[in-house]
Amino acid sequence: MSELHWRSRPPLSRTAVARIVQFVGLFDVLTTVLPPRHGRIADLSEFVPTTGMLSARAATAVAGVLLLYVGAGLRRGKHRAWLLAVGASAAGTLLHVIKGLDLDAAAVSAALLVLLIVVRSEFRARPDRRKRWRAPAALLGFGGAGFLLGFAEIAVRENRLVGAPGVREWAEQALFGLVGVPGPLKFVSPIGAEAVTLTTGAFGLLAAVAAVILLLRPGAPRPARTDTDETRLRELLARHGRNDSLGYFALREDKSLIWASNGTAAVAYRVINGVSLASGDPIGPESAWPDVVTAWLGECTAYGWTPAVLGCGKTGGRAFRKHGLDVIEMGDEAILDVPAFSLQGRPMRGVRQAVNRMQRAGYTCEVTRQADMTPAALAEAIRAATDFRDGSVERGFSMALSRFGDPRDGDCVLVVCRDEEKRIRGVLQFVPWGADGWSLDLMRSDRTAENGLTEMMVVAAAEAAPALGVRRMSLNFAVLRSVFARAEELGAGPVLRLWHRLLMWASKLWQIESLYRANAKYQPEWVPRYLCFPTARDLPRIAVAALTAEAFLPTIGRTQEKTAAPERTHALVG
Repeated sequence: MSELHWRSRPPLSRTAVARIVQFVGLFDVLTTVLPPRHGRIADLSEFVPTTGMLSARAATAVAGVLLLYVGAGLRRGKHRAWLLAVGASAAGTLLHVIKGLDLDAAAVSAALLVLLIVVRSEFRARPDRRKRWRAPAALLGFGGAGFLLGFAEIAVRENRLVGAPGVREWAEQALFGLVGVPGPLKFVSPIGAEAVTLTTGAFGLLAAVAAVILLLRPGAPRPARTDTDETRLRELLARHGRNDSLGYFALREDKSLIWASNGTAAVAYRVINGVSLASGDPIGPESAWPDVVTAWLGECTAYGWTPAVLGCGKTGGRAFRKHGLDVIEMGDEAILDVPAFSLQGRPMRGVRQAVNRMQRAGYTCEVTRQADMTPAALAEAIRAATDFRDGSVERGFSMALSRFGDPRDGDCVLVVCRDEEKRIRGVLQFVPWGADGWSLDLMRSDRTAENGLTEMMVVAAAEAAPALGVRRMSLNFAVLRSVFARAEELGAGPVLRLWHRLLMWASKLWQIESLYRANAKYQPEWVPRYLCFPTARDLPRIAVAALTAEAFLPTIGRTQEKTAAPERTHALVG
């Protein structure tokens, strides 16, 4: 657990410093655009060559842009951002003098440097150590490439050099060109000199920019889950798993775990672009939640991450709110009360007709725990689920397990639907929700099958559940369900209707409305789920992180294999 205390809002001093740094950065950039004061260039030219003044002017612009960039990292308390701001302000103090005796601007940079040193204790968030090598590797890699290319360009123009410089002077020319400083070589043609300068300067700038971006990029540690962690988590789920239908999804291998000090509770999370995204309620007894939530938020403070919770329940929302997070409702989860479920009555007419139509067509369903299936039957179901998979993207994070047929998941329940020729046409997988509940994980079907396949599999699961001791079934999540429901009521206001139109447009991409309709037909109980976040200004970053986690936005460097775990439709964002 970190010794740093998490606060729901950044300290005023830290936020103010970040804004001041960005203001000075903008000021530095403007000073390079505005013409120098009359007479100062002539006075300075006695001590600094014109090329030196131009190089200082360009370097001042780079320092200003760097200050603009590090502002976000300073707001999160990143120590590396503070170091870069100190370096840029110190360099700016000198560069303003060299570029044109701009003493006023130099005084501004010097004042910023003093301010940063005074408030240095506010910036202690550390980076992920596993990625420290990437910034110097980028600097050396791009810089080395620029040096070699520049050296090669000089070599091919050997006969156009003034005098007879040696290889050492060639190397100095290429090396100085990386930082925008003129080298010792003289070219017969100015075109050759410009070619070498552009090549080395471009690669030098590229190396610096890439190194800075990687240096300030928020850490995203790889999940380090030992066999002991897996065992402890399963023990917690066995004792407290019935408290949250999302609890079993903490067993996803891409989620990290942080534990209460006594090991009786855990929070499962994943770090994406500086957002520590937890899902569901903490796992364990409620009495241990304050300890584990404090530990998780302390880790967020230590690394400068933005904490967020996706899809927690009402009890979990209260717990996170006590620790300073804001809470808003993001939608509803469809829960079937198994003992009360029936196909009778007018509201269930559509489902009843779909099931009857499938039964007349010769379709049948088998509901079996994975551990009770023969290896051949399980392998057949896995092959069918893989064949029915739509696309190569793996969707799901908060309400998806990300694997199918794993021996560790013997308590999962599979619904396998076959046609009259005994071919598998659909597969559902439910994960345990305590001892008396199921939570839908996987839904796959053959698109060429008869209409009503999904309804038949869900009804088959509900009818088989009592014999297996199950009283509750969690189906898909409906984002902002209340908007759809209230928009259909008499007297819906203009704001609600506008919000409904926006969601209908978004449904073309993410099936928001269709998932709501697909669940509503079973007449479920709607249980609200919540989003927890520090401040409203963090919501855009959290939204991007959530969409990335659910695989609705691309992730650079991640590849998807056709034979990987099946795609889920039980994703929290639809």
